[in-house]
Order: sequence, then structure tokens, then C-alpha cells
Amino acid sequence: MKRKGFLTFLMSAFVVAVFVMSGCTKEGPPGPAGPKGEDGINGNDGTVGCIQCHNSDQTLAALTMQWEYSVHATGGNFERNTTSCAPCHTSQGFLERMAAGTQVTAEDIANPNPPNCYTCHNIHKTYTVDDWALTYADPITLWYPAGAEAVDYGKGNICGNCHQARIVNPVPVPGSGVTYKLTNSRYGTHHSPVANMLAGLGGYEKEDYDNSPHGSLVEDGCVTCHMADAYGWQAGGHTTKIEYDYHGSIEVNFAGCTTCHSDEDKLATELEEIQTEIAGMIDNLRTILKDRGYLGDDDLFLASSGSPLNLTADELGACLNFQMVLEDKSNGVHNYQYSKKLLEESISDLSK
Repeated sequence: MKRKGFLTFLMSAFVVAVFVMSGCTKEGPPGPAGPKGEDGINGNDGTVGCIQCHNSDQTLAALTMQWEYSVHATGGNFERNTTSCAPCHTSQGFLERMAAGTQVTAEDIANPNPPNCYTCHNIHKTYTVDDWALTYADPITLWYPAGAEAVDYGKGNICGNCHQARIVNPVPVPGSGVTYKLTNSRYGTHHSPVANMLAGLGGYEKEDYDNSPHGSLVEDGCVTCHMADAYGWQAGGHTTKIEYDYHGSIEVNFAGCTTCHSDEDKLATELEEIQTEIAGMIDNLRTILKDRGYLGDDDLFLASSGSPLNLTADELGACLNFQMVLEDKSNGVHNYQYSKKLLEESISDLSK
């Protein structure tokens, strides 16, 4: 016991001695300064990337303003954020389903955005002008009809990935002799099946129909006409609009059309004739479908799972053709020959 206490005493004394000796040590005056080292490499200016787009040029402001007046921004129904609607109605849903190669999103999209800069361009990926590159530019593999060859509209491919027909079910087959049961009031290609219309694919056809050159000869498809030189915020550019109101009259932005159609006055006359003709044929088929009890005043089919319509191939085909040409919304401009033939055949089939 005494030995242990003595060792503790020695250890304590040693620690005290160390502290005393440390306290007695004094530092001398600083020595002379050494030679100056080499200057380091200057870092990059933090704004170098940003100012490639966010500069004193007002182009970005103009494009933003145009987009703000587009249907994408104001009428895109981007609250349609469920798994089946979000892939086209929301920006996040579009990017998710394109990356995954699916037709739906994994879940409903929270805090949905309408189609915007990030939807179509690689915004803030490299912080250079490369960010303006399109997110998806490859030819479009159409959802419908099954097995159709991919269509290529150049820069317009980004548009056609959404502006295409949804899957049609059931698909009427000419001459099949089958009775088809229609249970969906919204049967058909859904809204804006433009990619299909340009290519002449998806209607109820009994033979091969001719097509407008818009789908094959216009290099960048939709972009060529709908995003031509802007007229303020009313048309062209990122408004994607063709028509605009000018002091109470509807005008057409022909900026993207004049490469092929050099005579604007002649083109304006032809457009009016085409649209009047096709609109009249749509009305004619609408009346026939209503008289047969297939169509309601809201252009929805009078069909449900509890009260289906039992239709022949020609009857169901007429429903499909009506809906496809109607929802294309160009009244024949996108593909006059194809639209006219679909309507003619269906009117003839139901008038027998």
C-alpha cells in the first residue's frame, strides 16, 4: 500500500516538473521573412457558365415571354398528374417516362409543372450553350398502331412524343365480320394525334391512302411551322401558335410556310378552302353518328361498360376516324389527303 502511494507521488512530481519547465521556455524574436512563393493559379470566374445564357442579350427574355403565352403554359392541363396522364401533361412525367421507356409514371407527380424549358432542353446540365440541346431528338416510336415504323420529324420529334395517338382498343379490322363492343365514351386516339396524322397512320383504312408532303418533306415537322419567326407573343417562336388575333380579325403566321408556299395570298385561300371542306365533312359525319345514337352533343360516345354500343367494323371505324380527324384540330392542314379520305370512307360506310 505504501509502495503504491510512493509511485503515485513520483508520477505527480514528474508532471509538475514538466509544466514548470514548459512555463520557463521563452520564444525568441521572429526570424527574417523567407522568399515569396509563386502566385497560385486564378480560379474560374463563377459566372462564366451562367453568362453564356443569362447575359445582356434579351433573347432569353423574349423566348420566356413567348412561352408564357403558349398553350403549354396557360392551357396544358398540367393538373392531370396521375400516372397515365402525367407523361404528357406534366414536365416531370414526360422526362420520367422518356428516360424509363414507359407509357406511364411510377407514381402520381407531386407539384407538377407544365411543359417548360426543362422539358425540351437540357437546362443547367453543363451551364453552357449546350444546355439548349433537345432532351430527346430520336425518331418517334409511335404507341399506336402496333408495329408501326418509327417516324422522324427532326426537331419536331420532341413534340411528337406527346402529340401522338394513345393506344386504341378495340381496333376495328375491315371485313372482319366481328361485332365490337364499345364501352368507352372517350374511345379513339385521344387529343392531338398529330404525329400519326402527319404520317397517315392510325385511322380506319380500307386501302392505302395518299398523304400530304408535310410529314415527309418538311424537315423539322411541327417546329418548322409552329415555331417559325415569332410575331411578338401572339404567334410563332415558343408560343407554338399559328393563328393570332389582330385587331379583331384572325391572322395566320406564315413565316414557316413560305419556304414551300411562296405565294402567301394563294396559300391563305387554299387553307381556307381546305379547312372549310374538312370542317364540313366532320360536321356531316358528326350528324350521322348522332342520328345513329352513337355520339352525344359533347362529341363523346354514348357508351359505357353498363351500356355498350355493339358495332360492326365499319361503324366502329367511323367512330375512330371522326375522333382522329376532329382531335387533330387542324381541319385537314396537317394531312389534307389522309383526313379527307378517312372522312369520305366513313360517311360512305354509314350512309349505305
